[in-house]
Amino acid sequence: MTGKDTRHTPDTRHTPDPTARPAPPPARQARQEPGAQGAQSGQAGQGAVALVTGAAGGIGAAVVRTLAAHGLRVAAADAATGPLTALVEDVREAGGRAHAHPLDVTSSTAVDAAVARIEDELGPIEVLANVAGVMRAAPALSLSDEDWTETFAVNTAGVFHMSRAVGRRMARRRGGAIVTVTSNAASVPRSQMAAYGASKAAATSFTKTLGLELAAYGVRCNIVAPGSTHTPMLHDLWHDPQGESATLHGDPGAYRVGIPLGRIAAPQNIADAVLFLVSSAASHITMHDLYVDGGAALGR
Repeated sequence: MTGKDTRHTPDTRHTPDPTARPAPPPARQARQEPGAQGAQSGQAGQGAVALVTGAAGGIGAAVVRTLAAHGLRVAAADAATGPLTALVEDVREAGGRAHAHPLDVTSSTAVDAAVARIEDELGPIEVLANVAGVMRAAPALSLSDEDWTETFAVNTAGVFHMSRAVGRRMARRRGGAIVTVTSNAASVPRSQMAAYGASKAAATSFTKTLGLELAAYGVRCNIVAPGSTHTPMLHDLWHDPQGESATLHGDPGAYRVGIPLGRIAAPQNIADAVLFLVSSAASHITMHDLYVDGGAALGR
């Protein structure tokens, strides 16, 4: 992953110091009515600002389109500037509100600057969707140091950088929703996915712990764990015509079961789960790990 580190000094008249710790929560939180809208109840309504990483393709692009279609103003972030610009243009042509923000999530400096810039331009971020991810598929003993480091830099450190930068601001405002897209490989071992699965397991654990720590501030943190999904990442794993069949029906040689529902997910299936978790329908859900895998993890 590469990206331009564009340093930015926030206007302190409008943007609080991102390094400042949030004030302690009050001893008792005001009771929120079911279905209440807005950041104060940890869910987003129409016009809210959502920040989506990994936005340029696959699941990330589906999340951007879905949130925009439901009235959110989406800051779409990705290091791939060409596809990112094209996505934002498509969303706008469809009547949605989206803004392109080139970003390398592996750089905490770039992340902090981007978050400050987005809030200066669009307003408080009420939704964060951590979707950026990479895979280096190889047997564990064949992984290079670079494979391991780059996988964790995006899949784990990227989630940490984004969640820290946005979470601090949400906590001070006492509201917001964070969703991290991980994988069912975080809990079910998959051959040739040692780095990927480990990085997603770390991101899962981090997001749940963050949810515990931020619950008193009205910030909900959840996980969506997809299984096999029709994206370039999955298709790159198919090296012969039997690849799709093995995904659907299982591969005994790799000790892998198939998909009980008998179909591979579409990116929209994952985006729908993200939308649910940031909506008022999920106002009492936090620290949850929602599997969207057609049963491939056997309900784990």
